[in-house]
Amino acid sequence: MILYLHGFRSSPRSFKAQLMAAHMHAMGRGQDWACPQLPISPTATIVDAQRLLVGIAPEDLTIVGSSLGGYYATYLAERLGCRAVLLNPATRPYLDLHKWLGEHPLWHGGGTVVVEPYHLDELRALEVPAVTRPERYYLVAATGDETLDYRDMLAKYPGAKLTLIEGSDHGISDFPKYLDDVLRFAGIDDSAPAAAV
Repeated sequence: MILYLHGFRSSPRSFKAQLMAAHMHAMGRGQDWACPQLPISPTATIVDAQRLLVGIAPEDLTIVGSSLGGYYATYLAERLGCRAVLLNPATRPYLDLHKWLGEHPLWHGGGTVVVEPYHLDELRALEVPAVTRPERYYLVAATGDETLDYRDMLAKYPGAKLTLIEGSDHGISDFPKYLDDVLRFAGIDDSAPAAAV
């Protein structure tokens, strides 16, 4: 099972989420894929994610998180004991999002989100000071990320499996190059039959 958590102001319609969804469905693994629209509240996001994962064994689960979704994925992986793939993850969003207080448009489909000060407190409450069992983590970090500093990512996930992309951008616009590695880490193999969950 893969649970994909999108980033701030993003959605299941993001480029990476749609690419992964299409690939999973093409392999006949659509039932092993979930990518919900996340609420703006970090606490509500975690509650919603945990509700989706009830009954799924940690060894059968990989959470893929992009940007802010990577912060959430880290929290959930530590709590649930599952694998996590982190795509240019936010490491201290309670600081980064301070400048985003107020109302902002969503990237896809119209609409807006309103970031309130208490959302930053909720983010701080989800902080993982240090990951345990770094072998459960796969970090994909781009040196060309224009939004977050890849060096913060490297410092946050020492010992994790790492793909360091020279250049690229925050959205990892060349993500198709890395999709097979992400799926392999998640235990998804083109040649393997779909696992029952």
